[in-house]
Parts: sequence; structure tokens; C-alpha cells
Amino acid sequence: MKLSTYAKQQGVTYTTAVKWFHAGLIPNSRQLSTGTILVDEAPVVVTPSTNVVIYCRVSNHNRRDEMEYQVQRCESYCVAKGYSINKIYKEVASGMNDNRKEFWKMMDSSPSIIVIEHKDRLTRFGFNYLDRLSSKLGTSIEVMNRDKEDDQDLLKDLVAIITSFCCRLYGMRRGQHKAKQMKTELMRNDI
Repeated sequence: MKLSTYAKQQGVTYTTAVKWFHAGLIPNSRQLSTGTILVDEAPVVVTPSTNVVIYCRVSNHNRRDEMEYQVQRCESYCVAKGYSINKIYKEVASGMNDNRKEFWKMMDSSPSIIVIEHKDRLTRFGFNYLDRLSSKLGTSIEVMNRDKEDDQDLLKDLVAIITSFCCRLYGMRRGQHKAKQMKTELMRNDI
């Protein structure tokens, strides 16, 4: 495939993909004499011992029905690819929460292939980090649809980020203020 197609699949710009190519970070890639960069798709060999898992996540309990549709779409995808599904992990949690119980159970199971509907179902931010680290550990993450993002989920995550930073900021100020008060009280008691 051309590098532009590879860049779209990875969710990065073409410029970033070119930098990765020149840094030697894209395996099975080569440049033709015409300057075109090609990336060979490594075929996924599925054996009975291949640990294929599905991960589905929704951000709140009101969207539980959507999770079942996610599961159905992921199962259909796996059947079409000829995968035998070992386990389906379902979770109701924010995509920014890094302490998701089912997510960590899945990662501890050392899956060969993780199938997700959209990359934001796995994590809201830092998907490329997870993807690259997982590939180094022998886990392939297959995203059925890399283009769609749910605006409502994205908005909730934005509010969560702002809230988190506000709590940290005002928490530090409050802590500093309390420390000054304690120091003042201690100084009064010594005089």
C-alpha cells in the first residue's frame, strides 16, 4: 500500500508517516526509484492458538444498548476475517480513565489481536502510543473504523479534562494556602 494509505490507517498525517519512514520506524517499507514509498502489509496468520479478543466500551450506563450493537458489529467483523474469538471484554467507563478493570484484564491476558470498533473505544488519547507498544509486545490492534468519533463522548471527555486540571490547580493552591496558615499559627505560638 502507499504511504498515504498507511498514514490514514494509523491515524497520522502523511508528513508524520514520512518522518517515521526515514527514521526506520515502519517495518516492511521501501522506497521505489520514483520516490513512492510503499508499505507491505504483513498478513495476519490466524491459528487456533491465536488469542483474539474484542474490547467494547461506552462512556455511561445510558448507552448500554449501544455496547451490545458494538459487540455484534465486532463479532461480525471477526467472523468475516475468519477469527475465532476467545473473549469479549465489555466496559462502561470513560476513555480517559486509565484504571479500567476490564481493559487491564484484557491486557493481562496477552491477546494476539484486539478488535475494536473505533480507536476511541480503546482510549480517548494516546492511541498511537498503545498501538506501537502493543505491537512491540506481539499484540495487534485492529480498528474496524478509524474515522468516526462520537461528538457527545468527546465533549464529555473534554469536560473531564478541564475538571481534572481545575481540581489539580485549585487543590495545589488550597494546599499552599493551608501550609501558610499552619506556618502563621506556629509562628504565633512561638512568640
